[in-house]
Amino acid sequence: MDKRAFLKISAAGAGALAAGRALAAQSNDKKPFYTDSKLADITGSVSAISPQERKQRIAKAQQLMQLYNMAAIILEPGAAMDYFTGIQWWRSERLTCVVIPKEGEIAIVTPFFEAPSVRETLTVGEDIRVWQEHESPFAQVQQILRDRKLTKGKLGFEQSVRYFVVNGLMPLLPDMHNVSAEPVTLGCRMIKSAHEIALIHKANDVTLRAYGHVYERLEAGMSQADVKALMHNAQQALGGDGIWTMALFDKASAYPHGTRQEQVLKEGSVVLMDCGCAVHGYQSDISRTFLFGEPGKKQRKVWQQVRQGQQVAFEHARLNQTAGSVDDAVRKLYQSFGYGPDYALPGLSHRTGHGIGMEGHEKVNFVRGEDTRLQAGMCFSNEPGIYLPGEFGVRLEDCMYMTDDGPAWFTEPPESIDAPLGKLAELKV
Repeated sequence: MDKRAFLKISAAGAGALAAGRALAAQSNDKKPFYTDSKLADITGSVSAISPQERKQRIAKAQQLMQLYNMAAIILEPGAAMDYFTGIQWWRSERLTCVVIPKEGEIAIVTPFFEAPSVRETLTVGEDIRVWQEHESPFAQVQQILRDRKLTKGKLGFEQSVRYFVVNGLMPLLPDMHNVSAEPVTLGCRMIKSAHEIALIHKANDVTLRAYGHVYERLEAGMSQADVKALMHNAQQALGGDGIWTMALFDKASAYPHGTRQEQVLKEGSVVLMDCGCAVHGYQSDISRTFLFGEPGKKQRKVWQQVRQGQQVAFEHARLNQTAGSVDDAVRKLYQSFGYGPDYALPGLSHRTGHGIGMEGHEKVNFVRGEDTRLQAGMCFSNEPGIYLPGEFGVRLEDCMYMTDDGPAWFTEPPESIDAPLGKLAELKV
């Protein structure tokens, strides 16, 4: 059933929606939007990453450290720390870090008063070194390395480690020099396991179902904030965590990441949404472009061109080809339509896609000049939008992963602006 038919036969549902909003407005709940009671958590069929899997990750990292002649690597809170240890923490001026040596047990450094909380999410490792407020955390890192007889050679820092950490630690290690730990961390995280792919698949399932819920409930007069709140609540009800939403109407949809312009939904509006969530730490990222009302000829044409761009990207994502060649193929197609050239507008002003996993944006990207070759286990977004400044934009985004037989969708893109949701793809790993 298309949206217009749905709206015509759902007056009772609209009344229930209005009643639900009225009740919510009278309550102290800060989430004012009605969410269908039929929405239920669908994430119970997948499990979190196990301690044994994290130990295997550490072992692989240690193999790579020996290959790249690194004595140890340093991680601050974030996706990489979670990936290897399960620790879910935040960054502040008080250092919490993980030291992974090239062999032997890992170690954690954290403030004394934070240690009990850090232990709550730690799944591997027993060596926790604490420091008091008047002490230097860097002395603890130095001692960990000395205990493991690692006082010379290369010390790798994960790419997001802050400067004050490098600056505070390196003077204590005169016979070591700092290098990027990316060959190790990216070497582990870039290739996803079957379990990781299953978690990304489930996160995409949550987000796609939420889109269906929202699409059926779009109403004239809704603001962008209204639509985002509805999408947030739907993903939450379905079991998503770490939820994020974006909704852009009409001229605002020509800005890939939005604008401060406030607009309301009206007949004929373009609605561009970009939303996602996490399931056990693994991300979804789906964009959809809807028409509220009957699509115009130009809107229909551009929507279909974007869908063609997605398909070209998918077909050019072949094993052992460079990631950059995927972006090249899309730009060649779009230039044949009269867009561009290159990143010029009207056209595609951003990369064709990005890596995805525990972070919404990870390396490697579908972008010009990226010479990393595609391998089984890599996961990407596929989102070659077209933006017409002063008019509207269209973006369709579905994530995909590389298998031994080539690319596979997490969610299959929609085929028509008249049925613009798509569907969940069957897992192939």
